[in-house]
Amino acid sequence: MEPFRKHTGIVAPLDKVNVDTDQIIPKQFLKRIERTGFGEFLFFDWRLSGEGKKRPDFILNDPRYAGASILVAGKNFGCGSSREHAVWALADYGFRVVIASSFADIFANNSLKNGLLTVRLTDEQVAGITWRSGEIDSYKLTVDLESLRVEDGRGFSAEFTMDEFSRHCLLNGLDDIGLTMQQEKEIAAYEAKHPVRADIAAML
Repeated sequence: MEPFRKHTGIVAPLDKVNVDTDQIIPKQFLKRIERTGFGEFLFFDWRLSGEGKKRPDFILNDPRYAGASILVAGKNFGCGSSREHAVWALADYGFRVVIASSFADIFANNSLKNGLLTVRLTDEQVAGITWRSGEIDSYKLTVDLESLRVEDGRGFSAEFTMDEFSRHCLLNGLDDIGLTMQQEKEIAAYEAKHPVRADIAAML
């Protein structure tokens, strides 16, 4: 997992509350077994018409937000089913950060395990970012996980909080496998003391 320390990017405003995972990545695209390739299906039903044409009124189809890597959205983002594919789709599309006043717990946990930073700010702060990103072309934010601060260099600045374990994992690019491999020496020592029996090895 790529470490996250500081990121500066264009902000795309998705001014909706209760955005659920079925809207982030519809169920018909969950058959893929890879973690990549989901980006083209992100917000599929909102981005495209029934004929497969881009809807001009959807924010990610607006040329002003081309290349956006920070998404700001309404409260309770990522609610609904627990599908990890929602995070994969956001990350594959190019988002590194999602800002909202609240997130569904499972979505936030899946984001942590995939290097996607979820930043909780107040409703007022989220509304301010949403307004700025709609009024200012190529509006950018810098999100600093080391200092736990979001700022735009134009006067807006806000602090956010994160538990220290989650912050440590993101700063060091540690997913579940990475955390386990930190104990590689201990694992190797245990396996050396507990060799696999020949009859069990034959069945593997």
